[in-house]
Amino acid sequence: MSTNTKFIYHRVLLKISGEVLQGSNKFGIDIKSLEKITKEIKLTLNTGIQLGLVIGSGNLFRGSTLSQLGINRIAADHIGILSTVINSLAMRDIMNSYSIPTYIMSSMPIDGICVGYNYEQAINLLSKNYVVIFSAGTGNPLFTTDSAACLRGIETHADIILKGTQVDGVYSQDPKKYPQATLYKKLTYQDVLQKELKVMDLSAFSLARDHKIPIRVFNINKPRSLYQIMKGYDEGTLIE
Repeated sequence: MSTNTKFIYHRVLLKISGEVLQGSNKFGIDIKSLEKITKEIKLTLNTGIQLGLVIGSGNLFRGSTLSQLGINRIAADHIGILSTVINSLAMRDIMNSYSIPTYIMSSMPIDGICVGYNYEQAINLLSKNYVVIFSAGTGNPLFTTDSAACLRGIETHADIILKGTQVDGVYSQDPKKYPQATLYKKLTYQDVLQKELKVMDLSAFSLARDHKIPIRVFNINKPRSLYQIMKGYDEGTLIE
């Protein structure tokens, strides 16, 4: 699209995988990665876009991985849920240092740390240009943060779900293992199901499909990619 394209979204739900936060590390949080994401978000917020944020926990503890190691699946998922709160606190701190008004809501409130989720309050805060971080997933084991992202996006009337990853979009195969994999620029919900593409888990994807909310998967490490999406540029893969 031309460079004078107006911003095409009013409110978005951004889902960031936990792995993005670890940067080049094998575990934990890389402050440089947090700062890079925060700069991308601030650039977008300067356009007047309202933004909700969900962060995964793959950089710390993922429930499914802990379960494979022998921890009871429900307990493992609770550990993963708490890890999303840790990531959210780190992200809020960096965003505050960049003068971005930020508020954490949690599906599992922790006194003195984060309040419980309330969708009416969330919408009110978004309308006042706060970035609202939705932590602790859905609050239930066996559901991923992808499901939380779709659920919160629907509840807060987001125009689109943006899934920020470390790859350029949805591929026919894992591009890290298969360099010849094809990048899809546009897909339908049915395409994803028929091709068994790993966009999100089925519960999350079904929520988005049933409520007709589009999903865009893109590389958040690519400079200005989030901003370009707001202007209507064809970054990553659009599913609708």
